[in-house]
Amino acid sequence: MVGSPGALDLRAEDLLPPMSTTTTPPSSAAPTQELTHVTVRFAGDSGDGMQVTGSQFTNTAAIIGNDVSTFPDFPAEIRAPAGTLPGVSGFQVHFGSVDVRTPGDEPDVLVAMNPAALKANLRDLVAGATIVVNKDAFVEANLKKAGYAANPLEDGSLKAYRVVEIPITTLNREALKELGLDSGSVDRCKNFFALGVMFWLYDRPLEPTLEWLAKKFKKNPQLVDANQKALKTGYYYAETAEVFTSHYRIKPATHLPPGEYRQVSGNEALALGLVTAARKAGLELFYGSYPITPASDILHHLSGLKPYGVRTFQAEDEIAAVASAIGASYCGMIGITGTSGPGVALKAEAIGLAVMTELPLVIVNVQRAGPSTGMPTKTEQADLLQALFGRNGESPCAVVAPATPAECFQMAIEAVRLALTHMCPVFILSDGYLANGAEPWLIPDPQAIPAIPVKFAQAVPGQPFQGYKHDETTLGRPWALPGTPGLEHRIGGLEKWDVSGNISYDPDNHHHMVKLRAEKIRRMQVPDAVVEGPPEGDVLVIGWGGTYGALYTATEQARAEGTAASLCHLRYLNPLPKNLGAVLQRFQRVLVPELNLGQLRMLLRAEFLVDAVGFNKVKGRPFQVAELVQKIHETARSGAAGKKE
Repeated sequence: MVGSPGALDLRAEDLLPPMSTTTTPPSSAAPTQELTHVTVRFAGDSGDGMQVTGSQFTNTAAIIGNDVSTFPDFPAEIRAPAGTLPGVSGFQVHFGSVDVRTPGDEPDVLVAMNPAALKANLRDLVAGATIVVNKDAFVEANLKKAGYAANPLEDGSLKAYRVVEIPITTLNREALKELGLDSGSVDRCKNFFALGVMFWLYDRPLEPTLEWLAKKFKKNPQLVDANQKALKTGYYYAETAEVFTSHYRIKPATHLPPGEYRQVSGNEALALGLVTAARKAGLELFYGSYPITPASDILHHLSGLKPYGVRTFQAEDEIAAVASAIGASYCGMIGITGTSGPGVALKAEAIGLAVMTELPLVIVNVQRAGPSTGMPTKTEQADLLQALFGRNGESPCAVVAPATPAECFQMAIEAVRLALTHMCPVFILSDGYLANGAEPWLIPDPQAIPAIPVKFAQAVPGQPFQGYKHDETTLGRPWALPGTPGLEHRIGGLEKWDVSGNISYDPDNHHHMVKLRAEKIRRMQVPDAVVEGPPEGDVLVIGWGGTYGALYTATEQARAEGTAASLCHLRYLNPLPKNLGAVLQRFQRVLVPELNLGQLRMLLRAEFLVDAVGFNKVKGRPFQVAELVQKIHETARSGAAGKKE
């Protein structure tokens, strides 16, 4: 069951290899302009393959060395009525040769496969943006389903944009007519026609996607040929039809540290981090989960890593999932359970059991818009107070929160380290934006990742086992493997005597144990809060979780425009960094942007008595840089006015 760390040494290839090497784009005689960064959004029906299209565009950008950030946005319905607004699926990718930390505020190019996709996304475009539409889809029936009284391609309502009308359906059918596929299969290839158009427009190579298609459909050569032909046809149509006056080139990024990179999503990085942590601890990993959006991909990724000491269990419900993880921890594995906010609500009593039994448990909460079922595929960060206080009694848990998709890897390791060191539950607060978003990940050297020491209890002949004798430094209790002679002890949800672990109803002991469990969290060694920017000034922007990219970019921009603003982004939320109070005191105003109604702000005001100002957005969408910059300037001006008074 439990191996030694030496027997479980990691290799770099265990973290999955980088994607294939860069290939040279096909040449084109068309004039080429160089850009530093571009934002493209693909949009269509949920059955149009927009997520695949966006992912392939992203992977190609990463392969040729661009920095990238993505924002997949898809409906909660498995299949909404085709051609309707609720059924629109989108994928936005921001790529460039410069530092890219957000998916972009608004697209430079929108690829709309039907009228509903155009209508659902038009409000996000600025004047002068390019719209590439599938002209064939703008027929009366589709216009009606999208709520258009007139064809927007003909009524002048799009005059503020550069509209490129391409009969994608017709051209795709013509290209594939000799392959013997049914009409439905042919039409399902049109997303690759659109991808080919965008590959030409931004001087992207075809080879990575051609290789991916060959592997994806290797059991059906006919589909390989069809999709590859659609991709090439779209590319060469854009090159020869002169629908674009020029195409564009974005050089590889030069700011990224040298090393081996691969594209990674937040959920995939979390899965890799959890496995790495278990290997570094010399333990098997048990993941008990019930499928729930947007956390299900973690189960999918882990289920493919069984050769690395991973056991996955798809439970019948959320309670069984967390209970099985607690049982695994009791047996000497690292028990992990993953879910979203509604699942955490159901797991609450069992998490309290893990607090009382003082067993290591990691709870992954990939947050989504709530309450209740809410908006399952939309992002939010409104479960912070739930993680801190969402159980009966005084039931403290540690809480960490990654800031980027790639950072999910490191914070997963941190969560396991804290859980094993202090023998307690630890929350990882990810969110839908991080889980589904992707960025380049510098593959770490596995040998450089520190081992996580684990020591199981040993029986001492002639002495009774003291199951709740706490370590003087960490306050972790002994981890006794069940069935070991001499380590018999009581386990369960009733209060325990300190040291002996026997059942106790003594009031003084209960008060002592409540304080001890809280002190266990307080004693955790977490890094100091880091200020990005000047160490003091007019405004400190403080955030947590997946808002980091937007907050960092906005703070830099505000500073460039004359406001003395800095950023402090928290990865550790319980316990908070020990220097945080001193950091807050060095700034005139504290601004706390959150995708909730002010949960971190409430905690900061209560803990540090600081007059923090909130900037709150609960729309199921991430912050835009422009709105943050405006709020930073406003906060600085209000602070200056108050100082004069």
